[in-house]
Amino acid sequence: MTRVIGVDVGGTFTDIFVLDEATGRAEVAKVPTTRPDQSGGFLTGISRRVDDLSTVGVVVHGTTAGTNALLERKGAKIGIITTQGLRDVLEMRRRDRPRTWGLRGDFQPVVPRDLRLEVPERTLADGTIRTPVDLNAVRAAAAELLDKECLAVAILFANAYANPENEEKAVTVVREMWPNPHVSASAEILPEIREFERFSTTALNAYLQPEVSGYINQLDASLEKEGFDGEFMIVQSNGGFMGTDTACRLPVRTALSGPAAGVIAAGHIAQAVGFENVITGDIGGTSFDVALIAQGQSMLSPQTSIDFGMVVRTPMIEITTIGAGGGSIAWVDKGGMLNIGPESAGSSPGPVAYGLGNTRPTVTDANVVLGRIDPDSPIGGKLDRLDIDAAAKAIDTHVGTKLGLTTTKAAEAILRVANSRMAGAIRLVSIERGFDPKRFAFMPFGGGGALHTGAILKEVGIGRAIVPRYPGVTSAMGCVIADMRQDFVQTVNALTRDLDVEELRHVMQRHVDGGLDLLDAARSTFDARDAVFELDMAYVGQTHTVAVPLPVSVTAGRVHEPTISEIDAAFDAAYRATYGRLLEDGVRRVMNLRTAVIGRRPKFDLAALAPRGGDVEEARSGMRKVHFGDAWHDTAIYDRHGLPVGAEIPGPAILVQPDTTVLIEPGLTGRVDDYGNTIIEPNETDDDRND
Repeated sequence: MTRVIGVDVGGTFTDIFVLDEATGRAEVAKVPTTRPDQSGGFLTGISRRVDDLSTVGVVVHGTTAGTNALLERKGAKIGIITTQGLRDVLEMRRRDRPRTWGLRGDFQPVVPRDLRLEVPERTLADGTIRTPVDLNAVRAAAAELLDKECLAVAILFANAYANPENEEKAVTVVREMWPNPHVSASAEILPEIREFERFSTTALNAYLQPEVSGYINQLDASLEKEGFDGEFMIVQSNGGFMGTDTACRLPVRTALSGPAAGVIAAGHIAQAVGFENVITGDIGGTSFDVALIAQGQSMLSPQTSIDFGMVVRTPMIEITTIGAGGGSIAWVDKGGMLNIGPESAGSSPGPVAYGLGNTRPTVTDANVVLGRIDPDSPIGGKLDRLDIDAAAKAIDTHVGTKLGLTTTKAAEAILRVANSRMAGAIRLVSIERGFDPKRFAFMPFGGGGALHTGAILKEVGIGRAIVPRYPGVTSAMGCVIADMRQDFVQTVNALTRDLDVEELRHVMQRHVDGGLDLLDAARSTFDARDAVFELDMAYVGQTHTVAVPLPVSVTAGRVHEPTISEIDAAFDAAYRATYGRLLEDGVRRVMNLRTAVIGRRPKFDLAALAPRGGDVEEARSGMRKVHFGDAWHDTAIYDRHGLPVGAEIPGPAILVQPDTTVLIEPGLTGRVDDYGNTIIEPNETDDDRND
């Protein structure tokens, strides 16, 4: 069983990447996402490329089930059992508000107040138990939540990170009463200081458990029914994957897992090509997801907000998302301003050109009207042909007439607004964080990414773009490339001068042992097993911490004890790199220990994806009128998979392939590299040659 399958379910399409590890051969498929049951598209896509699932060793899935449930607030009805006086922590949050400017705003936590119940207990911040938990009150609270038909429950006790004894006793009692495994405890989900973040993450985990575990178990059973006897794994938001048991227990870690897989694939591709600095742009049917990879490392954030007040504190690849996908709807507001998104037509009914009932124009409709998408070869296999006339009519009705523009100019305006929003998202993750985008390459992927490459290069000033061999299924490829990863955290909250390094080593060892156990339980092959340690540290009196990589080695599974001097030196280096100077006489504090245990999976050689042979003239299939700027241009059309390594294609040109369309605008040239990627750069000028 040498085949590995990566499956990424997006808002519009479900993408499949099948790799035969023995031969290096890859196959891809793209099918419409089925809603509300996404498993339909999942299984249909696999069947397009695999007849016998018994020949498959691993299926790795990047899922949007958790993300969608949070964004659409379609999680389960859950209850909370918490310490007396803390039932409103989720509602008070950090005393923030939905709109920064103005006093109005509305927020409803995912758990209504009548389902947030209090019990007597109290653990102090130093771990001392002042009031033992009242187990009879816990039983009564659990019974009340069951009577109110709650499907899951979260146990959230004050300072449980410092001493989980009270919470553990309560959890034991509740699990004896609860009819399913959906019981989340804060000390198990996030044993870390800061009550709101711990409460929010644990509550959202419980909120997702019935939905996500039901979805995963259904997929698992369907795969088994089709003859699959290998490993079924789920991608995490940190870019690694985990087993289905862990995913069902910790579904909050699946938020944004699909886009994270795309960033992992982008990093692997960029490294092979020789670029350490890359900005990724994943344009799907609903959104534009941007991430930054600097010095070969994707940016990890310890927490994110899925929506206002819905904070998830778990390691996540930093991804900025805006509503500017192919299905994003163009509309004119009361002030006469043209807007794109955030509402999307998704896969059903989809863009107007799909002919499935939508009458409002989308970004895809604009690309169709301007000749950039071939109406006779729509991706996904759902339709035989796109309806250009319907798309043009919708653009004219909803945009052109309202703004006094012709249909063509209105379509151009839609793309300019969309491209401007995308450029703004790229500046947000680069310039506003101190990175010069000119030092980066842009890697577009997703079904629509390669259509907007030229405009983004021009808008942002990036020098080149790397279009992957299979841009439409890059996130599915990332599922295949991803390593297995388990993250752990534990609050320490001690001054470095008072730090018990032996106790710290003991916690690190416990993390490593737990991570290695999970790796051992998986039936995957790993080239190596690594443990990475990091401390959250700050000077006393500071609220915000810096991430301090801790250079501690692990030999034969045993963690070596760090020294105080090593910790101080690591903090000084990290703090100076962040702020440019140290604080004289500042007292250092260690807040949290973070551990990542990683099983490094074998990486396939991307050269296997490169074209074998090919001829530029034979790959050319004709010409088409395509609109760029203010004029229509005769544009050469090529079968991208028929182009040989080293081929140079001057713009304007369009490269077509089953999963996407690659647009090379006038003034740009595309070159096929040794891995089958297309490198798009501005044409060399006389001034460039003189330089």
